[in-house]
Amino acid sequence: MNIQNLQTELVGKNPRVILKAALAQFDNIAISFSGAEDVVLIDLALNIRKDIHVFCLDTGRLHPETYRFIEQVRKHYGIEIEVLSPNHELLDDFVKEKGLFSFYEDGHSQCCGIRKVEPLRRKLAKVDAWITGQRKDQSVDTRADIPEVQIDGAFSTPEHTLVKFNPLLNWTSAQVWDYIEAYQVPYNPLHQHGFTSIGCEPCTRPVLPNQHERVGRWWWEDNAKKECGLHATNVKK
Repeated sequence: MNIQNLQTELVGKNPRVILKAALAQFDNIAISFSGAEDVVLIDLALNIRKDIHVFCLDTGRLHPETYRFIEQVRKHYGIEIEVLSPNHELLDDFVKEKGLFSFYEDGHSQCCGIRKVEPLRRKLAKVDAWITGQRKDQSVDTRADIPEVQIDGAFSTPEHTLVKFNPLLNWTSAQVWDYIEAYQVPYNPLHQHGFTSIGCEPCTRPVLPNQHERVGRWWWEDNAKKECGLHATNVKK
């Protein structure tokens, strides 16, 4: 399959068309689930194919509301959700050495690397493609140039080429929430309390009206570094 040709076919297309192409091209494909965008993807995908595979990352530091939200989505759609946990030996050594809040002092990279990137790498080594809820307007600094489909430069290896689809990249936050309201899609109750982009509890806070949705993520760091490693190739060198 020629990814560049597929990208040419899908550029500017709506999420349903991109999802349909992704699910047609790959049987061994998974949807990464964490937030509102990802549930929209699940809702759309189930109307195309019933045997979709969904996974999420349990960092051990999520809000209680987020854990209940994962269970709500599982029951609402009657689907299995594979919950991935960090390698306990790596995590134990990290916490023993640096404590539970080192990211406030030396950045979130190492903590996210252990709690999110390592388990994701294990998962993505077993699939041929994955589907994300990235949108261009989530970050001008890191997500403005993402395509509809791409070779995943962060998780591909010489032995295993991984393809990444971004069906919602051209949607705005307003379009996501219009869909959620129109189709009664479940969402994290934290969104009703000023949280727009939700990650781990220590690294996420509510935003003020008219602030950008990513302001509440890793607020003590530079905007251009606000990727946890899952989409590391978005960060401009």
